[in-house]
Amino acid sequence: MAEKLHLTLACGDYESIRALKEGTVQPDGIELTVLTDMDSSTRHWRVSRFREFDVAEQSGSSYLLAKDRGEADDLTAIPVFLHRRFRHGFIFINANKGIREPKDLIGKTVGLKNWQATALLWIRGTLQDEYGVSFKDLEWRAEKEEDVPFDPPEGLRMERLPKGKRVEEMLAEGELDAVIHPDILSPLLDGDTRVARIFDDPKQVELDYFRRTGIFPIMHTTVIKQEIVDRHPWVPMNMMVAFEKSKQAAYRRMDNPRVVPLAFFRDSWEEQLELLGSDPWIYGLNDTNRHNFGTLARYSREQGMIKKEPDVDGLFHETVRGEEWKLARSRG
Repeated sequence: MAEKLHLTLACGDYESIRALKEGTVQPDGIELTVLTDMDSSTRHWRVSRFREFDVAEQSGSSYLLAKDRGEADDLTAIPVFLHRRFRHGFIFINANKGIREPKDLIGKTVGLKNWQATALLWIRGTLQDEYGVSFKDLEWRAEKEEDVPFDPPEGLRMERLPKGKRVEEMLAEGELDAVIHPDILSPLLDGDTRVARIFDDPKQVELDYFRRTGIFPIMHTTVIKQEIVDRHPWVPMNMMVAFEKSKQAAYRRMDNPRVVPLAFFRDSWEEQLELLGSDPWIYGLNDTNRHNFGTLARYSREQGMIKKEPDVDGLFHETVRGEEWKLARSRG
C-alpha cells in the first residue's frame, strides 16, 4: 500500500471541519495534521508572511492583495470558504456622538483593526454601496500593521495608533466616534451603555441585504502550497471532497437539536434553512460564489488595495472550478 501524503491544515475550529479534525473523514491519499488552536489573525499572519502550513484558511482580502502584487505564485487556492459572516452588526458607535444612521458617520473619526482585514473591507464596501458613505468621507485610526504591505489609496486619511492603544477602549471613552471591527467589542459584551451598534436590529438589516443581493459574505478562502500541487496534482480535488464530506457531516450533526445546549436552537436552524437554503456555506465556484468573491475583489480595487479586478475563476485551481467539482461532489 502506498504511503499517504502527510500535510498540515491550519484553520478555525469550526463545526464544519470537526470530522476532519477527529479523523472520521480523511482525504483520499492524505494524512492530515489539523491545527486549530491559533486565532485567525495569527494564522493569517503566518500564512501571509511565512507560508508555514501546507493547507490553510487565509484572509480573502490578503489573498487578493498578494495575487495582485504577484506575491502568491507559491500558493494555489481552492474555493472552500470556511468562514462567512454578515457584517452590518459590526459597526459600533459611541452612543453619545449623535450617530443615528450610516450617513451620520461622514466626517467622523473611525477606528479599525487594520485596513485590509476582510471583515472591514466588506463593511467599508457595504457602507459605500448601500448607504453612499465612502472611505474618503471618514478619518481612520488603525490599531495594527497590515498582513501584506500595500500602497494607501488616494484620499485615504488614516493614522496608526500609538502602541498599546485599543480601539474599543477609545470608543468607550469618546476618543473615537465609531469603530468597525471583525469581532463583537468587549464594552458591548460587558453592557457598557456608552457603546452601541449603529443598527438597532442588525439581523433584519442583514436579511434584507441577503434577499436583495444574494450575498452571504465570504471572509476566507483556503490555500495550498503550490509546490505540493505541482508534485501531487490530485491534492486540490481530494481536499475539496474531504472538506465537503466534513461539512455535510456537520449539517447532519446539527440537524439533531440535542447537540447544541440552546433551548430554541431547532427554531433557529429551521429559520436558517428557510432563509438561506440548505447549504449556505456552499463550496465551489457557482454563480453565487463568483458574485460573492467578485464583490470582495471589487471592494479591494475601489479601496486601493489591488490595481485590477481579477477574473474570479483565475484565482482558484483549475481542477476545482466547475464541472469536475460538480461531478466529484455528486459522487462524494
